[in-house]
Amino acid sequence: MNTVDSSSQSLSFAIFAAIVSLTLLLCIMTSADRDDLDEFYTGFRTLAPLRNGLAIAGDYISAATVLSTIGVIALTGFDGLTLALSTALSLLLLMVLLAEPLRNAGRFTMGDALTHRAGSRSVRLAATAVTLAALLPLMIFQLAGAGQLITLILGFEGSSVRTATIISLGALMIGYAAIGGMKGTALVHIIKIVVLLGASALLAVLVMDKAGWDPSRLLALANIGSGAGPAYSRSGLLMGDSTLGRLDMISGQLAVVIGGACLPHITMRMNTARDAPAIRRAMSWAVLIMSVFVLFIAIIGAGATALLGREVIAAGGPQGSTAILQLGQAIVAGPTASTLVFTTVATAVFLTLLSSVASMILACGNSLAHDLYAHVLRRGTVTPRRELLTARAAAFAVGVPAIAVAVLVQDKGLRPLIALAFCIGASAIAPALVFSLFWRRFTRTGLLATLIGGTVATVVVMTFSTQVSGDREALFPGVDFSVFPLTTSALISVPVGFVIGWAGTFLTGRGTQARQRHEYHAAEPRLLAGAGATRD
Repeated sequence: MNTVDSSSQSLSFAIFAAIVSLTLLLCIMTSADRDDLDEFYTGFRTLAPLRNGLAIAGDYISAATVLSTIGVIALTGFDGLTLALSTALSLLLLMVLLAEPLRNAGRFTMGDALTHRAGSRSVRLAATAVTLAALLPLMIFQLAGAGQLITLILGFEGSSVRTATIISLGALMIGYAAIGGMKGTALVHIIKIVVLLGASALLAVLVMDKAGWDPSRLLALANIGSGAGPAYSRSGLLMGDSTLGRLDMISGQLAVVIGGACLPHITMRMNTARDAPAIRRAMSWAVLIMSVFVLFIAIIGAGATALLGREVIAAGGPQGSTAILQLGQAIVAGPTASTLVFTTVATAVFLTLLSSVASMILACGNSLAHDLYAHVLRRGTVTPRRELLTARAAAFAVGVPAIAVAVLVQDKGLRPLIALAFCIGASAIAPALVFSLFWRRFTRTGLLATLIGGTVATVVVMTFSTQVSGDREALFPGVDFSVFPLTTSALISVPVGFVIGWAGTFLTGRGTQARQRHEYHAAEPRLLAGAGATRD
């Protein structure tokens, strides 16, 4: 990335400071009372469907989505576009299959949804462990990336400055989660998605203007800028055109489509709607917003390649992660216009970094407080005030180690952390939710087998994949102990997660299966139709 001029740095710094002040003020104003769990965990379910849809879309669009996906589109063309479409398809899958049952079955956390038939301390313990296993890698990746990007935008240099930035931003994100709770983070997400869509629309319009509003001309220019010619418009640049490369592409898409829909910080948003029709309308808005955003980033990614060229983008960072910032800096002539466009884009990226990690910290902290502390350790006898205080303390207990690890690994290739998170979502959480919400005979043994087995399978396969060793962009590039040739574990671990859950259920006695069927029948009207009593 070219050096950012001083006027852009000064304006960006001023806007970042204003954003921090405004968002902290919003979190303080929306802070929950000392003894009101519903307010902290769900915001009293008072968000209208449009605002809730904006918050869900904001939660779903992480910094990895904005930076990595645009970079992959810029560098690999068609393959990057299919990855972007997979993210939109993931949200559609959540809307069609899981949103309403999750809203009807759950109360505050994923552990509530998994124990909707009958309480189980072991299931809540496993749900907490899997929540941490899925979200901590994403938090570490985004915290480390935040340090690099913010210092780049503001023109700072040196590892000590990046470290200070990571610690400062991490502390700010912990504050959002601990003070604002669900309602505060929702407001931050709404601001973020409005700014992000505005900045993306601005860049997309400028790119199309450069291409004469002719999509075919934009594609032709991107083919030239990519250095790959027509291959840029075909599959094969990301993973290769071999059979193994195609399998790797399918595995990655499987992880994104299934795993993205089931990550705990996304599923907890289903509990913020007042009823099933409200979550249905909110999800419709979220899918529409996500679809529009995918259109924008497709134009931005192709425009970056067309106007800047592959070499410039690749030189800016691994996987083209600064492509959107490079394009924002170079898209218009003139120092004033360039400063305004770049600052708008930088502001959107900054808000995305802040809000994404805050929601993940909130999801982990809520699970530690509600599932582990209130139901496992205290067996449901804790007072609301004590649980709320524990939830706020848990945000610090999650955030501080994540910051420490991010500081330690900030100079390493962290792509495996994204793959690990999505694969755990697809291999452990997805089968657990699907079986628990829709299979009458599914037992506690099967549920535990799915959560634990899917997670273990993912970790084992990923450890011996080319994401961790055996590749120059791996986590440990200097060694090679890889035996699994793909970059994600989904082709192996997703079937394992479903099969283990099925096997664990059928290895359970018939009496237990019959009891589970009876409990499911009792819960089915509320679960699938929202009828009868709720768990609010």
